[in-house]
Amino acid sequence: MSLSDNVYIIGLTGQSGAGKSTVSKIFSQNGLPVIDADCISREVSRGDDFLKETAELFSDCVAGGKLDRRKLASIVFNDPQKLLSYTNIIYPYITKAVFSEIKRLKEQANTVIILDAPTLFESGLDDICAAVVSVIAPMELKIKRILERDNIPVELVYSRLGSQNSEEYFKSRSDYVIENDSDLDSLKEKTLDIIAKLAKRFEQQRL
Repeated sequence: MSLSDNVYIIGLTGQSGAGKSTVSKIFSQNGLPVIDADCISREVSRGDDFLKETAELFSDCVAGGKLDRRKLASIVFNDPQKLLSYTNIIYPYITKAVFSEIKRLKEQANTVIILDAPTLFESGLDDICAAVVSVIAPMELKIKRILERDNIPVELVYSRLGSQNSEEYFKSRSDYVIENDSDLDSLKEKTLDIIAKLAKRFEQQRL
C-alpha cells in the first residue's frame, strides 16, 4: 500500500553487492527523489540516544562518542541473536527519520519517492510501499563488488552475505526484480524498463 493517496513510495532493496546503489542512482538521474536508508542509518548512529542504547549491549563498539561500525559488523554478522538485538535498537531511529524525510519530500510536491533500504522487509518499511523493487545478482559478482567497494576481509564478506535473506526471499516479496548479471548498460536498460512500468501502473491507479 502507499503512504497516502498523494504519494507513492517505491521500496528498493536487495542483497549487499547486488548493485542496488547503482539502480538508486539511475532512479535519481531520471528525476525520482531517493531516500537513502543507509545514509540515514549512518546519521542516526551518531546520535547521543542511539549511542547510549548501543553501548549498553555493545560497549566495545562505542568509544569517544562514536560507533565503530567495522567492529560492530564483525560481531553482529557472526551472531544472529546479536544482529537482532542491534536492529531492534536502530530500526526505530531509522523509521522515524525516514518518515520525516517522506514528509519533507511530500511538501515539495513529489508524488513518487524511492525508498532505498537494504533491510526494507526486516524493518517493516515495506508496509508503506506501493511497490517493491529488488535487485539480485550472482554470488560471485556480489563478493567481487563488496571486496572492491568496502576493502574488508573476504571472511567478513561471507559472514555479511550469510546473514542476509536469500534471493528467493527477495523475489517472493517483490513486485519487480532486476537481475544485475551483466554490464552497466544492461542494468540501465532494465531499470528504465521498471520506471516505465511503474509510471504506467500508477497512472492506471489514478484513473
